[in-house]
Amino acid sequence: MWVPRCSVPDDPSAKVPRVNDPEAQRASDRKIIRVGLARSLNTLGRQILSVAVGWELYELTDSPLTLGIVGLVQVLPVVALFLPAGYLVDHRDRRALTTLAATVTGLVGLGLAVASWFAAPVLAFYALLLVLGCATALHSPAASAYIPTILPREALVRANAIISSMYELSAILGPALAGMMLWKLAPAAVYVVVGATGLASAILYRTLPAGRPTEAPAATAARRDWRVGLRFIFASRLLLPALTLDLFAVLFAGAIALLPVIAKDILFVGPLGLGVLRAAPSLGAIAMALVGTRLPPWKRPGRVLMIVVALFGAVTIGFGLSRSFALSVVLLAVSGALDNISVVIRITLEQLVVPDAIRGRVSAVHSVFIGMSNELGELESGIAATLIGAGPAIVLGGAVAIAVVGVVAVVWPEIVQMPPLAELKPEEPVAA
Repeated sequence: MWVPRCSVPDDPSAKVPRVNDPEAQRASDRKIIRVGLARSLNTLGRQILSVAVGWELYELTDSPLTLGIVGLVQVLPVVALFLPAGYLVDHRDRRALTTLAATVTGLVGLGLAVASWFAAPVLAFYALLLVLGCATALHSPAASAYIPTILPREALVRANAIISSMYELSAILGPALAGMMLWKLAPAAVYVVVGATGLASAILYRTLPAGRPTEAPAATAARRDWRVGLRFIFASRLLLPALTLDLFAVLFAGAIALLPVIAKDILFVGPLGLGVLRAAPSLGAIAMALVGTRLPPWKRPGRVLMIVVALFGAVTIGFGLSRSFALSVVLLAVSGALDNISVVIRITLEQLVVPDAIRGRVSAVHSVFIGMSNELGELESGIAATLIGAGPAIVLGGAVAIAVVGVVAVVWPEIVQMPPLAELKPEEPVAA
């Protein structure tokens, strides 16, 4: 059995070395921008696709449960394939895998265009979204594990802040573009744009350098253990509670899946208003990401993580009660800002404590947490909205997220006392 060592260094005052070579810094920045663009293009297409599919299928069926099934068919492959996907990421060229996943995303966009143009049954849309879920099962761990292999360790916090900003910019533009295109164009034309962004992302991934990970001997031994990613996370007193917070907060407090219902039946703002609502969280997130690049490192990032998740739940309650379009947009923007803080802390934590030899398998398990929180959250929202209505479902979810923070604080007190991220070391897998 493999268990991680303590992630806090022997000397807590030890500082992470800075990159003083200007040329090395510029080279690192170029890689950050290129990988950020590749991921952002992929995100842009997926955001456009999500808005377009949600709007088209809700128009066809007039059922919130349909929106929940959209999330379910995308998360099933993530859960079913996380073990083989993680194994592939740790044994194959990660750049090639991200390129393949982005290519499949582009092809799914083109397939949806055909399905929409020929008025295919809803099941055809579900089948294509299932394929998209397979691409996600590969892309998420491959991209996450690839980044630390082409950047110096000391550049990861800054890189995650920059890449997060670029991601959020795409997440702003995607829903806004989708709303405007749906206002003027047929959904089939919107899906063509999705295909173009996916294929452009694949081309850009291919231009990036191949990563050359350096493995410790103990970590190399773990390379053959396909279960090590699960054991690593469930043995970690830092990574597990961080992922648990994300899982349950978004699973119950995520209101994104119900935005077509909110836009059409509660706020009465149509597809253009839906695009604004979908873009609002990302607008808040990118504002927070830009501010975050100028803030000093958090002294107690675990405590910050707990606070922002609790506030996320409170803001979600406010959104569920709102009947004002302007107030709803503001609350969604605040929720996005809070979520950005959580994402940067969680991703950087994973990249710093996970050895490279098992990073793919750990990232694959992480992707299951994210997929379960996002896509299963959509299913939960659809079912709850069907039973008690969209507004009450959102309010209930926010309350549950706040309760989860309290539970995590009691079960994992170590997360509250977590030191600054720069003081963490890789948790080398060792024989028990």
